[in-house]
Amino acid sequence: MNLRHPENRSFLRTDTASLGERSILHEAAFQRMISLERRRTERSGKPFLLMLIDMGDHPNSERTKKISSKILAALVATRETDVTGWYKDNTVIGVIFTEIVMEARDAIVRAMLGRISTALSKKLSPEQINEIGISFHLFPETWHETMLRRSNTSVLYPDLAKRDEARKVFCILKRVMDVVGSLIMLIVASPVFVVVALAIKLTSSGPIFFKQQRVGQCGVPFSLLKFRSMHADNNCSSHMEYMRQLIAGVADRKSCEGNGPGVYKLTSDPRITSIGAVLRKTSLDELPQLINVLKGEMSLVGPRPPIDYEVERYDLWHRRRLIEAKPGITGLWQVNGRNRIPFDDMVRLDLMYAKSWSPWLDLMILLRTPKAVVEGAQ
Repeated sequence: MNLRHPENRSFLRTDTASLGERSILHEAAFQRMISLERRRTERSGKPFLLMLIDMGDHPNSERTKKISSKILAALVATRETDVTGWYKDNTVIGVIFTEIVMEARDAIVRAMLGRISTALSKKLSPEQINEIGISFHLFPETWHETMLRRSNTSVLYPDLAKRDEARKVFCILKRVMDVVGSLIMLIVASPVFVVVALAIKLTSSGPIFFKQQRVGQCGVPFSLLKFRSMHADNNCSSHMEYMRQLIAGVADRKSCEGNGPGVYKLTSDPRITSIGAVLRKTSLDELPQLINVLKGEMSLVGPRPPIDYEVERYDLWHRRRLIEAKPGITGLWQVNGRNRIPFDDMVRLDLMYAKSWSPWLDLMILLRTPKAVVEGAQ
């Protein structure tokens, strides 16, 4: 791109400011760079480190302006390949350190903090240094660390925060649809709850409901409810191995009684009870998840919530399905092939849903779900 061309001058004025020979990105441009670096890391596997320097909540005060100019001057000492800009205009300065070596990340953070502290001490007084806050955020962390430090998710995904803010009214409408819809369905399906509960109790020993920890939006764990369809105290090793193969893209389709080319799921699972097979085929085992919807842990429509050992096998880009939307009982995957499509295609459908979501899309998916359940049961 020719930055001297007249058509590009407005971009320079709008998105960047200069500090000597370095460009300081304004808030919108800098946050776009964070999003781009996430995409690059997902493809290359090379992490990046985001450093934030917070100067407080008074962006227009003379004190803040004076401190910010000195901080920006000190940041000239960073590498030319690093990206400097306003994470939050006139309040929080950010630096993206690219291509960090994951194995040496702790040493790198210490080195960066020491280097920045030294540079700042040459520009700021001790009182001014005490007034600012410095934090580091690595992308990607291991999934376990992400679950422990969920604040990192919002920091590293500012684009999603803005998207959700723009959809605020729709988000409220979605929650209303979830509460009203789940309440109506619970009332209508109450006789089914009684029949299924009796059938489970009469055919196998163990509880009526099955609780399993699942991974919700942004890695928040919750207890998913289902009607028990398996024998109590079963071993999940066969499912763990099949999910490993499925996520890696090497799983075989399982025969589905001659109906089509087969499905990507365990069809001959000895853990499943006789009544459990019927419940799974008709999706009646998932009815108790309406309670999860009422509690706000799930939505009527969204990506299916995975088990923690599945998430440990995810590629980096797979994780976005858990970041960008709340999990749901049904979704684009369920009404577009369900278990007949590969795992990567399921993730792409989840990401497509998150990007194009609206209450009208939710309504369309809900209306298509009964047909998808009937076709899946054939």
